[in-house]
Amino acid sequence: MPKLNDRDRLADLEARHTKIAQEIVEARRALRGKYASILSDMEVEKLTEKDFRALVQHAIRVGGPASITALKDIAPTAKSPPEKRP
Repeated sequence: MPKLNDRDRLADLEARHTKIAQEIVEARRALRGKYASILSDMEVEKLTEKDFRALVQHAIRVGGPASITALKDIAPTAKSPPEKRP
């Protein structure tokens, strides 16, 4: 196999870079599609679109494990019946 000159090597690297970038876009789109399909089983209609968007953005920003820990910490109080006031 003949050795590539610098120009041909650069062109080959750029072509591989473009191909990898496209694969990243496709993989990201497929993963987001899988996550979006999970939502069809959830009662998201109980939230406003603004609240849902904020919830997801904050969960992504702080990371999954931290978000789950925070929500588990408040879950018992969220499930408790409302107080009756006289």
